[in-house]
Order: sequence, then C-alpha cells, then structure tokens
Amino acid sequence: MNRFLLRVPLMCCALAVGSGCVTSTVDEMTFNEPAEGIGDASVVILGRRHASDYETEPDFIECVGDHIASRDKSINVIGELEFINALYPWFEPRTAPLRPEDIDRLLLQEPVAEKMAELKTEYMIWIDGSTVRTDSAGSMTCGIGPGGAGCFGFGTWGNDANYEATIWDFTDKAEVGRINTSASGQSYMPAVVVPIPIIAPVQGTACDGIGDQLLEFLSSEF
Repeated sequence: MNRFLLRVPLMCCALAVGSGCVTSTVDEMTFNEPAEGIGDASVVILGRRHASDYETEPDFIECVGDHIASRDKSINVIGELEFINALYPWFEPRTAPLRPEDIDRLLLQEPVAEKMAELKTEYMIWIDGSTVRTDSAGSMTCGIGPGGAGCFGFGTWGNDANYEATIWDFTDKAEVGRINTSASGQSYMPAVVVPIPIIAPVQGTACDGIGDQLLEFLSSEF
C-alpha cells in the first residue's frame, strides 16, 4: 500500500487547563508498507546529529519510540542508546550511514552483520530536526517586602519544532518513506505574587504526530 503527501493539520488551544496554544502539521510520503505489520522483526529509531548548529534531541527519539511501543506492544523498538552501544562505533555521528546504499558497506564488517541479524532489525528510522525557542516578550519583577516575597508581570515566548523521519527498509536497503512534522506554540507566564507557567507542549505534539504516522506504517492494527 502506498501513501503520498498526506497533510494533517492539528490545532490545540487549552489555556484553561494549563497548556499554551499549539498548531501542528504532518506531511507523509510512504510506500512498500508491510502488509501485516513487521512480525517478530524489530525497528530502531535513531537521531541524526551531523548538523553543526543543532542536534536531534535524545529525549525526542525516546518519546517517539515509547509512543510506538505503548500503542502496539507487538512492535519491538530497540532503544537508541542500546543500538548505538551494540554497534559501536559504526553508528556514531561521524561514521553513521547517510544513505540506504551505505548499508552494504556496513555489512562487509562481520561484527556488524552478525549483530544486525541478532537484533532482527527490519526497519531503521532516522529522525532529523530540533525544537527551538523563538520570540519572547514581556517582563517580570520579583522582590521582598514587608508583606513577603512576590513576583509581578507577564511574559510570553514561542517554540518551533521541525522534524523529519526517514524510513529505511534494512532488508531491501532502500528508503520506503518520509514523514515531516512541524509544530509551533506560544507559552505564557503571568505572575501575580506567584508565577504560573502555561506551557505549550510543542515537542510533545510533534512526537505524537510523527509517532502516529509511523504506527500506521509499522503496525497491522492501525
């Protein structure tokens, strides 16, 4: 089954329950999906860390893996750190494969081939991107007076998250899909004596968006 350029816009605004506003968009292009899930094979999710100005956050990679594993317990998700340690140094940033064709080069190394076979790795998912803080405004002052300590003011700031997941079929040594997600949100901190942060869950929204689309690719239940 093939799916191309699926755009899913999402919006959330829940200030009343302590969350800031978040808007999110997911774009998907996938093909050669497993017809009945991935069976007893495994999937590993890795973060790209080649850029000089940012790195894909390890906690985001863990979030996506946990999202998939919790929604479909039949999918064996290998932890990023476990995988990198098991195949050291072949998946360090300076040596990690950049293209599916590079898998052939890796398999020439007997320890790599043996470990990959032992782990039953069927799909390798590379996630590239980051969450960054954007604009901020407002001011806040805090002090101690005869009546006690307190803060007064109002602050706001934005966050943007942009991530791309590239799905490699390890057996066929080919790219079989890409999923892009972007999310932006505005957080607030009003303070009348006590600061009350109202945080926009930008990174969490991006994690859920990309995790849901990966589930549709990997799972037989979605």
